[in-house]
Amino acid sequence: MTQTSQDQNRNELNRHYVRQIRNLPMLTLEEEYELAKKWRDEGNSEAVERLVSSHLRLVAKIAGGYRGYGLPLGDLVAEGNIGMMQAMKHYDPERGFRLSTYAMWWIKASIQDYILRTWSLVKIGTTSSQKRLFFSLRKAQRQIHAFEEGELNPEIVTALAQKLSVDESEVLQMNQRLSGDRSLNVMIRSAEEESPEWIEWLVDDREDQEMQAIHSDEMSKRRNLLDNAMTCLNAREHQVFIERRLKDPPLTLEEISTNIGISRERVRQIEYRAFEKIQKQIKRITAESHRTL
Repeated sequence: MTQTSQDQNRNELNRHYVRQIRNLPMLTLEEEYELAKKWRDEGNSEAVERLVSSHLRLVAKIAGGYRGYGLPLGDLVAEGNIGMMQAMKHYDPERGFRLSTYAMWWIKASIQDYILRTWSLVKIGTTSSQKRLFFSLRKAQRQIHAFEEGELNPEIVTALAQKLSVDESEVLQMNQRLSGDRSLNVMIRSAEEESPEWIEWLVDDREDQEMQAIHSDEMSKRRNLLDNAMTCLNAREHQVFIERRLKDPPLTLEEISTNIGISRERVRQIEYRAFEKIQKQIKRITAESHRTL
């Protein structure tokens, strides 16, 4: 099957999904409140299913806003649905705000986390401030009419840095990540007689050997903790968790669905259940280790 055929099939699946969720009923404020109470107090599975179903359109709308990062819309929607399920675990209807308002944060966080995991250049050494910059740089460029391919001229860099409250070097580095790989010797446009090369703007922010050793030891401990926690998974959960959470880059829901011979939705459910089981196992192992200290 050619890439064009794959894209056409994927688009048709997306359109079919959108048509399906458009027919799902919306909930009134009173219905949402009663269902949320049943879920919180009784763990009623039918209640949570109705709550999630009524918000699938919200998930699809939010996911559509991230299509500019070149990732399949179906995967973005699937990650948004995971965020929706996470929101349901924490939602309290007594706090006085609608589920959509609360869930929006979880949906966006789940989709953004997926994008950062998928963009290999971005996830290397990315801090919380760089994550915010990653998702705000393009918007800021449009606002000041400075959206352009390739390197940014110094005046634009200064304007963006001031607007986003970051260093100019961070703007340059993030723009390079969003634009793709390029030579370090490329010339940056400048009004000066001698234009600087890209490499002259880069800062070596690597940690010293002591900090590298500390982080290496910490990563080893986390890896051992994860390996121990994963023993609670069955064979299929183990396979899905590795392929979706630990591979670089992770396989898509569609790829795993084809390999295993089950639906994409079933793969998503297995991934969610495996992640939840590992979280509980890690908490148990951590609590036991603290008691032995």
